[in-house]
Amino acid sequence: MIVRFGYVAMSTVIPDCSPSKTMTMASFKKLEDREAALARLESLTRTNLHNTLRLLKHNTGSDIKVYRMTSKLVPLATHPDLQDWKPLAALADDFAEVGDYVKRHGMRVSFHPDHFTVLSTPRPEVLVNSIRDLQHHTDMLRAMGLPATAKNNIHIGGAYGDKPTSAARFEDHFRELPLELQERVTLENDDKTFNAPETLAVCRHLGLPMVLDIHHQWVNNEGELPWELWPEILKTWQTPLALKDVLPGEHLPPKIHVSSPRSPSDPRSHADGVEPVPLLAFLQRIAEDTPAVDVMIEAKLKDGALFGLMESMKEAAKADHRITVLDGASVNIEP
Repeated sequence: MIVRFGYVAMSTVIPDCSPSKTMTMASFKKLEDREAALARLESLTRTNLHNTLRLLKHNTGSDIKVYRMTSKLVPLATHPDLQDWKPLAALADDFAEVGDYVKRHGMRVSFHPDHFTVLSTPRPEVLVNSIRDLQHHTDMLRAMGLPATAKNNIHIGGAYGDKPTSAARFEDHFRELPLELQERVTLENDDKTFNAPETLAVCRHLGLPMVLDIHHQWVNNEGELPWELWPEILKTWQTPLALKDVLPGEHLPPKIHVSSPRSPSDPRSHADGVEPVPLLAFLQRIAEDTPAVDVMIEAKLKDGALFGLMESMKEAAKADHRITVLDGASVNIEP
């Protein structure tokens, strides 16, 4: 099984390379010249895209093929007071440059819209904002010229005192989305509300690919072991929505999220790095029936955690012939 490791948004290795430079609405309103204020936002976005490109080049140099882009590329993009602003059109060349690099180097990129993107909500105004945010993320991916294999990963959302009703409401709201939004979505189990079996059930109903977060599953479960769910999770990556824009003869590996607890007293928070032993135990359990999997590292040290994990993989490979390090960010694991 080929395992590729990736990281989230920021680098702790490359200095002065934030792709999330921002501006508050209060600062925007202090600028009396609105056109100058919008120009400032566009300048920040251009810097964020430039730094994203720098990170992608850093990834290429380190053999990293899996990367989650920050949702904060465009400051204030979905603010209600700025609905007349069209930043993607103004920065079309900058977005295209990022997308061209991704495609040229065969990378898998994604977004993870923020926690306020909640399709299970009973409040119409929250639903409107959630759909607007999903549309914005989809528009960014389209501005980059990326196919539907570049996904937006979300959670089901809140239970609002009635989890089955909230799950059904999520399904109803999802079915009402435009197809261009539906085909970009992956669904992840969370650490407090919708656990892995519940998330899997929604994915099966909707034909959505499921991203298994094994840290979330560890702190929020029904007694199941994560590899016991894997055969059914694997099937969710073979649905029409999952396979949209996958070319004949190619495949889109399932994706999982990995992180380690910060401490026994704070098991939900993420540690700086990733403990290799439980991760390897899971990967070796699923290796027999899984040709490839992509692993998104959600540790605090970002790419630094990835490099630390790869050092652990090299040590593990010396002791276990079933593990082979392939390059700077991928391994082969035999069952």
